[in-house]
Amino acid sequence: MKATEPTILATSGGHRVGGRTRVMFDALVHHAVDLSGVHGRRPRVMYVGTAIGDAEHFTARMNEAARMAGFDLTPLQLFPMPNVEDVEGSVLDHDVVWVMGGSVVNLLAVWRAHGLDKIMHRAWQAGVVLSGVSAGSICWFQGGATDSFGPQLRPVTNALGFLPYGNGVHYDSDEGRRPLVHQLVKDGSIPTAHCTDDGVGLVYRGTELVEAVTETSGKGAYIVSRDGSKAVEERIEPRKLASSGR
Repeated sequence: MKATEPTILATSGGHRVGGRTRVMFDALVHHAVDLSGVHGRRPRVMYVGTAIGDAEHFTARMNEAARMAGFDLTPLQLFPMPNVEDVEGSVLDHDVVWVMGGSVVNLLAVWRAHGLDKIMHRAWQAGVVLSGVSAGSICWFQGGATDSFGPQLRPVTNALGFLPYGNGVHYDSDEGRRPLVHQLVKDGSIPTAHCTDDGVGLVYRGTELVEAVTETSGKGAYIVSRDGSKAVEERIEPRKLASSGR
């Protein structure tokens, strides 16, 4: 079972501290699985940790989270070499791809070196739900604000561009991101930007934003667009997802 049309869930959330595990999948990861339409078997989720250098300790935590959620999880690792012989076949064999946060700049460089950018595009077109948090959100857009280069936030403008917008993540928890996104939209460095507070996700069917959803009450999504010589921001109230206590 695949999604009926190309689907992306771009988020600033998806994980929380577990009761018996270090990490549990929160409602946004479960929603990515729901968007895939899988039923009658265990969902197959591919975890991609390129942005944190395929850190083994976090891969182990993702495996624990998947076990608790009832998902079959496959890590796709590119360090020091791909851990599967047929990368494209493995990606296409999954219902959902979940991309971890970290350095979006490093992620883009490594993916392009391995041709994973093109593989992800083919998977998206084939109905595999593409999703992720932070760097795993920005990567699908034209670009946004990143701390990939150091503590001082800087623009990234050469992301994958599956979605023809800019993207702002951690919009409420990192005080530097909102003003930089506004500046980048205002000066034309990125197009109209779609932004998320922590715990919020944006659902796209094809390239159309169809819904904002949240696992945390009181949070928002935002569209930042250019109006003459200034940037203007519109808040979108997200739909609250059911609790992920599964």
